[in-house]
Amino acid sequence: GSVAGQLAKIRGARVIGIAGSDDKCKWLTDDLGFDVAINYKDPDFRKKFKEATPNFVDVYFDNVGGAVLEAALDRAKEHARFVICGAISQYNTATPAGPRNYTQIITMRIKMQGFIILDFAKEFPQARKDLAQWLDEGKIKRKDTIVQGGLQVAEQALVDLYNGINTGKMIVEIKNPAQAKL
Repeated sequence: GSVAGQLAKIRGARVIGIAGSDDKCKWLTDDLGFDVAINYKDPDFRKKFKEATPNFVDVYFDNVGGAVLEAALDRAKEHARFVICGAISQYNTATPAGPRNYTQIITMRIKMQGFIILDFAKEFPQARKDLAQWLDEGKIKRKDTIVQGGLQVAEQALVDLYNGINTGKMIVEIKNPAQAKL
């Protein structure tokens, strides 16, 4: 989500980020340049999301599903586009819930489409070039949570990922790169 938001900023969009902690929201606005960031764990999340979207939502990139997706559906502009890349709020539930307000897709004529990166394999070379350039220029930034300890810590790292402990990508370091032999 943080990369998608930064790419939208490069293209001139107003970007609202949604994260699970105040620190992550601060990172989105202060470091990545998002216009607004809202903590979805805040009891006033829906109110704050409504305030942040006075002109409603044109494009929504979703990694979460659940209540956050429902909030976005309620604020969708007619003919909005929703890109669905993940549903982390649903992965560990016994009975995954669909959005209760799915009729918004009909009434607002929302185009909702799944996003799988491999569908764009032909564009990888240009994307790598563009992303590397923007990274070098500081137009996009990355942050990784690197967990050391090899495969012994992988299970806990996965639990931490689902609990939102990380900022950016969660990476389990199998072996210190300085010690690796290729």
